[in-house]
Parts: sequence; C-alpha cells; structure tokens
Amino acid sequence: MARAPRSIAYFDVDGTLVTRASMWGFLGYYLVANTEPDRHPAVRERMAVLRSRRRTRAEETSALIGNLAGAAVEDVTRLGQEWLRDELRRGDFFHRPTLDALRAHQVAGHRIALVSCSLPAVLGPIARLLDVGDVWCTSPEIRNGRYTGGLCAPPMIGERKASAVLLTATSNGVDLADCTAYGDHVTDLPMLRTTGRAVVVGEDSTLTRVARLHGWHRLPGVPR
Repeated sequence: MARAPRSIAYFDVDGTLVTRASMWGFLGYYLVANTEPDRHPAVRERMAVLRSRRRTRAEETSALIGNLAGAAVEDVTRLGQEWLRDELRRGDFFHRPTLDALRAHQVAGHRIALVSCSLPAVLGPIARLLDVGDVWCTSPEIRNGRYTGGLCAPPMIGERKASAVLLTATSNGVDLADCTAYGDHVTDLPMLRTTGRAVVVGEDSTLTRVARLHGWHRLPGVPR
C-alpha cells in the first residue's frame, strides 16, 4: 500500500516553474498549426493585438480560451504535447531554481501539485514529464468533444488557488502547516498564505513586501 504523503508542495507554473507564459505560447503554436504558412505573419499580428489589450489575469485567461472555440479536444491535446516538445528543444523552459526545489520535495517523499490558470492540454504534458500527479487548472467548457470557447468555472486564479490547496490537503489527510507553496505573482498570494511555508519566486513588489513581513523564503526570478 502506498504511504500517504506527509507534505504537499504546491507550484504555480508560469513565471514560477517555467520561464514562459505557457498559455500565450501554446495559443501562438495552436494558431500557427491551424493556419497556412503564408498567413503566419497575420497570426503574429493577431497575437500582438491580443497582448496589447489591458486585462486582468482572469479576463486574459477567458479571452485566450475563447480562441479555441470549435477546436476538437483530441487535436488540442495532441498540439499541447507537440508544443512542449518544441519548447524543450528551444531550451531554458524550466526555471532551474524552482525545478530544483520541486525535485528536492520529490526526493523527500512529498506530493507535488501544479496550481495554474493555464489549460489541461498545456499542463498535462508538463505534469507527466515531471512525474506530478495533481494538476489544478482552469477548466474550459467542452461539448461533444469540442471546446466551446467558454469556461466551466472561473479561472484558477487568486482565491480559487487557495481553495484547491485546501481541498488537496484535506483529501490527502495532510496538515497545511506542513505544506509549501511557490508563486511569483500577487494573484498567488491567497495560495501562499494558505500553507505553513511559502516561497516567493522573483521580485513582485507585493509578494516581496509580504515575504519580508512574514519571513518567507525567496528564490531568484525568471531572467527577463
């Protein structure tokens, strides 16, 4: 019988565990894969327009998923795997300090959970590569095997991350005081406050201030 974990380490993904904005990267890959080569410049222009619009992270996530309306789930899943292989070939995909921390938790026998606003098709291949069993992410709406472009629930951001942390710990019989959370953005703050140990990755002004106040650990940020 497998031994129950005594601790869970929760990792935000974009800007914490990986060096890229995964959903933006995947969307560009998806749009190019579904466009004739001579129209690729138009795809890049469309991505630039999307990036230029000011939105909250929740609004941005909803807008990005809207671009998948009508896509077959199996096609998006396949492209998610291909996208990751392409990113790994480019190099420097994982943020080494955080990846080293994740591996140290695994060696110590801790359970690992990814908690991200990104998509299942994007996070699934990352989780399998890193041998991570728990993935909490944004849930796109699917009907008849295709994405509708909508969401089943609000994106996995802010307080929803904290709720996911609580649920995972409770269902595994783990004391939150023995758990660790890693994040790089102010929207990770509810998650970081939920666990007994928090690690701030990078230089987000709000997180660094709270880290100093509570004596949280710090890791270097993703090179810009």
